[in-house]
Amino acid sequence: MALERLQKVIAASGVASRRQAEVLIANGRVTVDGRLATTGMQVDGARAIVAVDGRVIGATTQKTYLLLHKPAGVTSTVRDRHAEQTVLDYLPTALVPEGARLYPVGRLDLDSEGLLILTNDGEWSERVLHPRYGVEREYAIGLAGRLDSEQAEALKAGIAVEEGLATLGGLRSMTATEVEKLAGLLRPAPEPLTWYRATLAQGWKRQLRRMFGAVGAPIERLVRVRIGPVRIDGLESGRVRPLKAPEVRGLGSGGGSSRSRPKPPPA
Repeated sequence: MALERLQKVIAASGVASRRQAEVLIANGRVTVDGRLATTGMQVDGARAIVAVDGRVIGATTQKTYLLLHKPAGVTSTVRDRHAEQTVLDYLPTALVPEGARLYPVGRLDLDSEGLLILTNDGEWSERVLHPRYGVEREYAIGLAGRLDSEQAEALKAGIAVEEGLATLGGLRSMTATEVEKLAGLLRPAPEPLTWYRATLAQGWKRQLRRMFGAVGAPIERLVRVRIGPVRIDGLESGRVRPLKAPEVRGLGSGGGSSRSRPKPPPA
């Protein structure tokens, strides 16, 4: 009898990542052989009857990896009784295997938009999310006006927040060509704004909004345009596509940086 941590068994089934499984267990939503599961519990994954919200997790279905351009105003959770729409409402039935339960890899705030990955591969999503793998997230940041030198320097130096020192992996102005291409993908089309690009590896809650707000430059529009080597190129708001095999391998192996990151324009 091979015992494994319960959260690992749940993740292997594709129901949730290990971290999400820990939350499910702590919230009393998991049972083992009909009894309420406890944090730190070990089970025989081949024999134990594990259920989440009363539904028994079965044999792993086909692994699925989808890329969604999440519109603003859509919640990135899969279940929210207060939300008019969740990201699952945007997934075409043809792209979701029978019986698969997909969930987002990470989150985007309700007011933010852009790339969001959905999968049923818990182990893979853990590698994409865990900070030790260093998978970068790159964002397009729309502001009402240009940053002055003092604001830009403060952001590059890092902003003190409750979790620690919030830092950017890069901050630069977007070129006119980049802005034009991005505007063609967004719905609704953006108002005239001043656009910047910044990269993150930390991923704290509303980190960019808090950082820019701290220097008196509130973000008007925030779009995630890259996750590791996967870019938003050509994917319009509300559209979904499967991740390509090289993208899945690259993200799962800690493909943190884009291979084609454009050089910043001269100051």
